[in-house]
Amino acid sequence: MADEDIEKTAFRTHEGHYEFLVMPFGLTNAPATFQALMNAIFKPFLRRFVLVFFYDILVYSRNEKEHVLHLEMVLKVLRQHELYANQKKCQFAQEKIEYLGHVISGEGVAVDPEKIKAICDWPRPTNVKEIRGFLGLTGYYRRFVRNYGTIAAPLTQLLKKGGFSWTEEATQAFDRLKSAMVSLPVLALPDFNKQFEIEADASGYGVGAVLVQDKRPLAYFSHTLALRDRGRPVYERELMAIVLAVQRWQPYLLIGKFRVKTDQKALKFLLDQRIIQPQYQKWIAKLLGYSFEVDYKPGVENRAADALSQKPEEVQLFGLSIPITVDLDVIKREVSQDSKYKEIVRQLEQGEELQVDSYSLQKGLLMYKNRLVIVQQSSLKPVILETFHNSAVGGHSGFLRTYKRIAAELYWKGMKAEIKKHCEECLTCQRNKTMALSPAGLLVPLEIPQVIWSEISMDFVEGLPKSNGYEVILVVVDRLSKYGHFLPLKHPFTAKLVAELFVKEVVRLHGFPLSIVSDRDKVFLSQFWTELFRLSGTKLNKSTAYHPQSDGQTEVVNRGVETYLRCFCNEKPKEWIKWLPWTEYWYNTTYQRSIGMTPFQVVYGRQPPTIVSYGSSPSKNSTVEEMLQERDIVLVSLREHLRLAQEQMKSYADRKRRDVEFSVGEFVLLRIRPYRQITVRSRRNEKLAPRFFGPYEIIEKIGPVAYRLQLPENSRIHPVFHVSQLRKLVGQYENIQPTIQFVDENYTWKSEPEEVVEYRKTGAEQWEVLVSWKELPKHEASWESYEEMKEKFPTLHLEDKVNLKGGSNDRPLIKQVYSRRKNRLC
Repeated sequence: MADEDIEKTAFRTHEGHYEFLVMPFGLTNAPATFQALMNAIFKPFLRRFVLVFFYDILVYSRNEKEHVLHLEMVLKVLRQHELYANQKKCQFAQEKIEYLGHVISGEGVAVDPEKIKAICDWPRPTNVKEIRGFLGLTGYYRRFVRNYGTIAAPLTQLLKKGGFSWTEEATQAFDRLKSAMVSLPVLALPDFNKQFEIEADASGYGVGAVLVQDKRPLAYFSHTLALRDRGRPVYERELMAIVLAVQRWQPYLLIGKFRVKTDQKALKFLLDQRIIQPQYQKWIAKLLGYSFEVDYKPGVENRAADALSQKPEEVQLFGLSIPITVDLDVIKREVSQDSKYKEIVRQLEQGEELQVDSYSLQKGLLMYKNRLVIVQQSSLKPVILETFHNSAVGGHSGFLRTYKRIAAELYWKGMKAEIKKHCEECLTCQRNKTMALSPAGLLVPLEIPQVIWSEISMDFVEGLPKSNGYEVILVVVDRLSKYGHFLPLKHPFTAKLVAELFVKEVVRLHGFPLSIVSDRDKVFLSQFWTELFRLSGTKLNKSTAYHPQSDGQTEVVNRGVETYLRCFCNEKPKEWIKWLPWTEYWYNTTYQRSIGMTPFQVVYGRQPPTIVSYGSSPSKNSTVEEMLQERDIVLVSLREHLRLAQEQMKSYADRKRRDVEFSVGEFVLLRIRPYRQITVRSRRNEKLAPRFFGPYEIIEKIGPVAYRLQLPENSRIHPVFHVSQLRKLVGQYENIQPTIQFVDENYTWKSEPEEVVEYRKTGAEQWEVLVSWKELPKHEASWESYEEMKEKFPTLHLEDKVNLKGGSNDRPLIKQVYSRRKNRLC
């Protein structure tokens, strides 16, 4: 101690007043002072063969001869500075040593098991201070953990001011971090005579990298991106991953040339590119002074650095459990308390003959056919079932695979039935697995109409190339005569335009029908379409949600139309409009097996379009009377052919169907095909999207094969579904998070306009506005009449966008037009 500082260390005891003459530990700057001393005296040797942390001196050498020489030099320096090593605390010539929480050996660097035990025993944090302590301990070993930043992100969020709110996501992160610490790898030691490699990757949530040498990892690195960085282009995020990794491992990379591997192909030419964007120049500047090459490595091969996988912003249910080791002491205690097994154990210990020869004792444990015996009421059975079925090892396998996996190691009476019940009641399996069964619900054909053109069906044929401005065909088919009209349409079209075409080409010839069968296209669901046919007395029958087979007739006609045009227009597809009249003529004059004649013969062969029964209006003219009688014979024959065709169709269809019925009050899961989920929460990967949603309660039976479900209040899809879309819920569950958006009290689609995107003036000098709808994607925007929108939605501020009536000079240029064929604004 310096003479002027000795008095500052004074302390008093019952024996008197004392002062330190040498520096003790405990003073504020004592650790830093002592570390500075050690660094000063060992400066020539540091990182050559000596590492020092306070009084822990690590001497490392390549062979025994060098090691002895290095020890002599270190001990000599200590003696020169009057520092003395305690022989009892020294270890010499070690092949493996614990140092600063690590185990260092010839194989590499591993983590001290005692530190891992402390992490595994860490209780769940209850405040920010405890979270900070847990993250501090685990963060010390983050270079051993792949994706550490992503795993710990939910816990890191809790460190924000006022942000402590322990959630299920935090619990999962806490458990995942513990599990990751249990299986940490052994990192290789660097060899500076060999080349280093960096495998870098980036995702929408973070960047990650691996430092590799001879295909062995030296260290892992991950960094969670801030919100402002997540929106950067992919190129910039991949470049950011490389720069951050190079900065992190600078001491290893400055020595010589190294390689960088990335799955961003454009970065392969990083050193040859002319960088113009300022933000890219900023990152490139940080790589100056390094010698490296960039190799392209596809993401499939770049698995080590494909670290930060796409974490969903919202998860419906987490279907992964952490495997748990079975406690043998608990099993032994439970077996000793069971009267049956207790007697068997006694007989085995005393060598008595057993009635069942398959039992044996191994290390004090009761075995049955070399499988560990568990009592039927064991407290460990739920844990075992969760581990062998729900864990990453179990993989949510089916009953047989799960049973075989458990039966290979364990045995209890009635295990097969319990395993089967657990697999059937697993909600994750019910939601995500397809049913290997024939479609549910027997075929229920629509009722045969009494009069031609009284009941029709209609649909659109989309995706055609533009021909004279036309891109869509409206297919209208009479359900009795099978007569069809194929009407061309231009994009974009509205419900009003379709209705005008329908009146002009169909109603003009055949009058208003009594009913129309259609799918759930937005045109057919619009208020204009619904109100028009309500006033005309026409009933609109729409297919059940996600079940287009309800309008199977028009779907079949659509395929026929497409096939005909494909045959005659394949060389000049843009001339299909010229062939459309011939398509209609061909279809209407072609024999239909279901009616036993051609549609043209039914409609035009004997009578004008509106055909009535002969018995309702007899004629005095014998010739007319004979024609009417022949006409009635045709109608009777027609209906009989349709009846026989329906019976045959139903017989064929029911061979591959199951008769399934549900009761009101039952809970079911709902299947919605991902590509039809326009009104359901969008998913990043449709291939991996759940197959079923729910469960939902059945509140009404609609006919033999359709049911109305009690969907969540925020649902926006039609609540009536065909039985083939439903799956009976097995087991009982509570607090299941709803996943489908709003449906109103009347169970009808109610889309509300959000804003006016664009405007235009039609050829008829009528103003139309392009309206985007709430909670629907941009490509669902539709052109609507300005007058109708103003009348139906008076609160929608149309004038905020354009002054349609006044012809304002400030109107913006038209920048976007909605294309139904391209399904987007363009």
